[in-house]
Amino acid sequence: MDAGAIGFTTSIPIEILVAAGRRPVDLNNAFISRPEAHTFVREAEKRGFPSTCCAWMRGIYGVLTALDIDEIIAVVRGDCSQTQALMEVLQMEGARVYPFAYPYDRSPDAIRAEIERLREHFGVERKAVEEAKRALDRIRKKLNRLDLLTWRDNLVSGEENHAFLVAGSDMKGDPAAFEREVDTFLEIAEQRDRRPDTEEIRLGYLGVPPIWQGFYERLERPGVRIVFNEIQRQFSMPYLAPTLEEQYLLFTYPYDIFFRLEDIRREAVRRRLDGFIHYAQTFCFRQIEDKILRHSLSKPVLTLEGDRPESLDARTETRIDAFVEMLQREKRTSLAAGE
Repeated sequence: MDAGAIGFTTSIPIEILVAAGRRPVDLNNAFISRPEAHTFVREAEKRGFPSTCCAWMRGIYGVLTALDIDEIIAVVRGDCSQTQALMEVLQMEGARVYPFAYPYDRSPDAIRAEIERLREHFGVERKAVEEAKRALDRIRKKLNRLDLLTWRDNLVSGEENHAFLVAGSDMKGDPAAFEREVDTFLEIAEQRDRRPDTEEIRLGYLGVPPIWQGFYERLERPGVRIVFNEIQRQFSMPYLAPTLEEQYLLFTYPYDIFFRLEDIRREAVRRRLDGFIHYAQTFCFRQIEDKILRHSLSKPVLTLEGDRPESLDARTETRIDAFVEMLQREKRTSLAAGE
């Protein structure tokens, strides 16, 4: 069985890759998880990528120079609008690139056709894909449990939640080893003392995972926690549908903002959120969606813009502190009024 690595630019049906005996590699995770992430961005610029294109695109291109990847699946619809150009550069340089497209209208027939085309490309039977889905869903149920320990039981930090859920996109390239890691963490977390949250500020994080280093460490503090990581949670496939087609239609990230908003509003109530941090990547088309989020959400929203994989700048830290202080004042006023 071929154990070669298959890279992809955002979450795709990795059940097919697992069934084919291939190693799934989310190139975003491969890029940002490395201490030298900033060097990959610079490497892309040295090779001709403009500094005005998304740093995630530059980072993905740069990290590919350090990886042994057999083939790349480029999500050309439903993710970054710059992916097609990245795909074309990679093809020019001789890489094997396969395009995958999420249908804008969430058409069941269209997503079924994309999944079938991907399955046939890797030459795997439907039965093998179904078996892989059952194995991966077992791990995803445990990630659901980890998420529950975050927002309901206050046993898992927002940073820990982020790290495990975002890894659900590729299971760190080794689902069996990742499952053991999740099991070990759950055993540790469930032994922790539950913290009271009466006066706690409960935040939701919206948008793609932050490119900044140390973001969660800087934001979370006594009395302030992130209990909802929107897109990271989606990468863990929280809605375990019976079929692959249904599961990737419930995956909110590649579809329109209004479909995402349904999930955000539902979770805001369930998790008792006091406010939102909306992260917008510099030069990303999703920055425009901030207008819709602000208009559509009833809780305060702080929009933060990040560019490169570096530490938070002083201005952003000040804005975070001011936002948290405002929410704390509102929370104290609300509690004093018995609301």
